[in-house]
Parts: sequence; C-alpha cells; structure tokens
Amino acid sequence: MRNPHDIILKPIVTERSMDVMSEGKYTFVVDKKANKTEIKNALEKIFDVKVQKVNTMNMRGKFKRQGRFIGKRADWKKAIVQLTPDSKQIEFFEGMQ
Repeated sequence: MRNPHDIILKPIVTERSMDVMSEGKYTFVVDKKANKTEIKNALEKIFDVKVQKVNTMNMRGKFKRQGRFIGKRADWKKAIVQLTPDSKQIEFFEGMQ
C-alpha cells in the first residue's frame, strides 16, 4: 500500500468548495493514478474521519501563452469527498467557513 500523503496532495480552497463544506463535502487534489478506494482509505487514515462517498474528476490542464510560445499546464485529478453525518469535521478546514 502506498503512503496516504502520496495520494492526497493538497486541499482545494475556493468559494465553491467552501460552500459545499456545510454539506460535509471536502475537495482535494489527488494523485492521478489513485482510485476511489485508495482515496477513501488515505483520508480516513490521515484525518481520522469516516468517508461516505468519493467522487473523482480528471481535470485537463489549460493551454497558456508566454508571448509567442504556447505551453500547457499539467493534467490533474480532483476528488470531492463526502463524510458521514456522524463524522467530525476535518481539522484542517476548521474556521475557514
């Protein structure tokens, strides 16, 4: 099994992700090769919470220009995780609402 910190890379903090936190949903950038079961187990191990549901999305990197040169940002994977109603809130996000 891989290290849980290699699967969960960082949280996504946007207005929309903060709005769905009231429903017990948290958004993270995860490893592109991670599946839903690995994401669930990693979050339960890192934050000591119970995960009810995991939704994942593969996000395409945007094309960017620097003068006449064109480049592309890296592709990445996003996971929206819903906690069980009896589970506690993730400590990292406390006080951000």
